[in-house]
Amino acid sequence: MTYNIGLLGLGTVGTGTAEILLNPDGRSPLLRDIRIHRVGVRALNKPRTVDFEPGVLTTNLDAIVADPEIDIIVELIGGVERARELILAAIAHGKHIVTANKAVIARHGDEIFSAAQTAGVYVLLEAAVGGGIPIIQPLKQSLGGNRIERVTGIINGTTNYILTQMQDEGAAFDDVLAEAQALGYAEADPTADVDGFDAADKISILASLAFGGRVRYEDIDRQGIRNISPADITYAQQLGFTIKLLAIAQWSTAQNSLHLRVGPTLVTNHHPLASVNGVFNAILIDADPLGQVMFYGPGAGKGATASAVTADLLNITALLQSEKLEDGLHPLLTCTHTDYCPITPTEAVETRFYARFLCGDRPGVIGHLGTCFGDHNVSLESIVQIGYHQDQAEVVVVTHDVREGDFHAALDAIHGFEEIDDIHIASVFRVL
Repeated sequence: MTYNIGLLGLGTVGTGTAEILLNPDGRSPLLRDIRIHRVGVRALNKPRTVDFEPGVLTTNLDAIVADPEIDIIVELIGGVERARELILAAIAHGKHIVTANKAVIARHGDEIFSAAQTAGVYVLLEAAVGGGIPIIQPLKQSLGGNRIERVTGIINGTTNYILTQMQDEGAAFDDVLAEAQALGYAEADPTADVDGFDAADKISILASLAFGGRVRYEDIDRQGIRNISPADITYAQQLGFTIKLLAIAQWSTAQNSLHLRVGPTLVTNHHPLASVNGVFNAILIDADPLGQVMFYGPGAGKGATASAVTADLLNITALLQSEKLEDGLHPLLTCTHTDYCPITPTEAVETRFYARFLCGDRPGVIGHLGTCFGDHNVSLESIVQIGYHQDQAEVVVVTHDVREGDFHAALDAIHGFEEIDDIHIASVFRVL
């Protein structure tokens, strides 16, 4: 039986997906049962590397999602509101969905999956997180017998490239960002990447799957990488750390709640994620009884993302060809939970911190810092004067595991400490 595809978007990923579907030789035999019926584009006269039969291309995307001859919609237009409208319209017309759009799922996943459940259709999104890294289906299937304790990911290739170049070249953030934009690794407006929005979208999806509950995007504690300086990179290296933008979802058994955060984090050099460099992504899962497992690979790009899109198409095609299940949708390929995860308040989370201070070079500064931290139950692993910056002493502090609320209370006290009124907090990062 042949299944007709409506492809929305023929950009980099859409073109890669079409190339796979139009050239099935040497790939899964199921691909021969998938036919591109219509392709939605912005302009018909744009030069393209893929040739389609006359009438396949159209600028009317609404007609594609309503076409009764189409079985599966592949949404690759990006953005949020227009993609949401088209996905919901397609679901209302009884069509299965494959999407690479992490933003629309992170912000409107509750609405989309509820509609899909009611309509009895699948929404698959392997390409939305990690590019070509298979992580969505492993969380649903292969790791289903485990109790997931923590998901830690480098899931934005742009920021990982920037931090890698800053470390290797000793360059400033702005210079490396310009280089990344020239190479096509960063957008002209890099906000979604460098301010952590993209990683927050992705960790919300992973957390929902790993911990069996919906996640509100606004519950994610988010920080970007704009404020990381070459000095922070250097001092981290001297202390045996690498700085990475990590997205973390961690379950607290004691508090029976989930903590979600995205931000620059110091990682020890022997940690598995420390050696993930350039535009590559990696996702580390801590699970019981499995232990640790890491998924690593290209996090974006034509071939990687198209590979994940095609995998979802194959999954849906295989299910549609199999006998219909008595209970409706396959439980491993659909979203069945409707409740939200309880969220741990950021101030109650325990973690280690790195902080760099600039202060007047006079006796007693380190002692005053130590006193402020001690008065707020912040235990210090190390406190050292590293050097000087524009006639000010640079002091670096690394804590043991402490409550975030206590740590920030100590910082507030340091700001208000009369004896050291010339102190400035240059940077603060978490330590894994």
